[in-house]
Amino acid sequence: MNQRARNEADPGARLSIGALSRATGVPVETLRTWEARYGFPVPERKPSGHRVYPTTSIPRLLRIAEALARGHRAGQVVAASDSDLDELLLVTPPALPAPAAPAPAMRSTEVLLDHVERFDADRLTRALLGEWARREPVDFLVQVIAPLVRAVGLAWEERRLEVRHEHFLSERVGDLLRSLRLPLEERARGPLVVLGSLPGESHGLGLQMVALVLAAAGCRLLYLGTEVPPDQIAALARDLGARALGLSISAATGGAASNAQLRRLRAALPRRIQLLVGGAGAPKKSEGIEVITDLAVLDAWARQRVARSELRPS
Repeated sequence: MNQRARNEADPGARLSIGALSRATGVPVETLRTWEARYGFPVPERKPSGHRVYPTTSIPRLLRIAEALARGHRAGQVVAASDSDLDELLLVTPPALPAPAAPAPAMRSTEVLLDHVERFDADRLTRALLGEWARREPVDFLVQVIAPLVRAVGLAWEERRLEVRHEHFLSERVGDLLRSLRLPLEERARGPLVVLGSLPGESHGLGLQMVALVLAAAGCRLLYLGTEVPPDQIAALARDLGARALGLSISAATGGAASNAQLRRLRAALPRRIQLLVGGAGAPKKSEGIEVITDLAVLDAWARQRVARSELRPS
């Protein structure tokens, strides 16, 4: 019996993703990434539309966490069968406790925030590169970059930081994301995705994050940046035979005007070109437009398209 069938047969308790995270010690965003990329844990839908998870997911998640602690990678263990997971745990000795050591320089968003407050570009970059080296791309963006951006925005609202701090962060992180993306683009052989934002949308950091996820998944990119006229971005996607056109919409620019632009853009594109829209200002639902709710969903979308392109004869 597969995992989905076991869940349907079990009438027991159901947990929100937050409760499942607390029960297993696996971060919420990691659970979402595993669900999108590997198909586990398997959610169910309440009548309200909210996703819940059976308590029967907990033992397997704990075993997955143990396998990760013993040095295995998520791609190897999350999608593994129960018997394969048992064998991995059987043949791999438990990890030894790490020896006591001074705390690393970068352990929290607060430390990164301190680097931003001091305009310490070198320490900020070194700390972020250290996190990149030990994390997968989506995890790096969701667990490190996004919380830092939110923390700087909150500190600005509370007048603990100034606009110059936000500009410093955007430029420094933007430069870093570009430098991480370019080597990945050189190796990418998947479908072409055109990326940009519409007029009035000057926020580019979200678009940079999207570009890194797509490049890491193997998609080829044409990155146009911010504030591109809709007719020009549509013509370019058509002329180049792009598989998709991706747009980032921030909360500052979302709304009726933005939705009208999206409808006009959709009408200007051939049906074969998917229109992907994400960001805090993206519409919840729109005909002919695929709304990307988070980076894990985007990563899963990209990897599926890359896999399909690899199966086609050259």
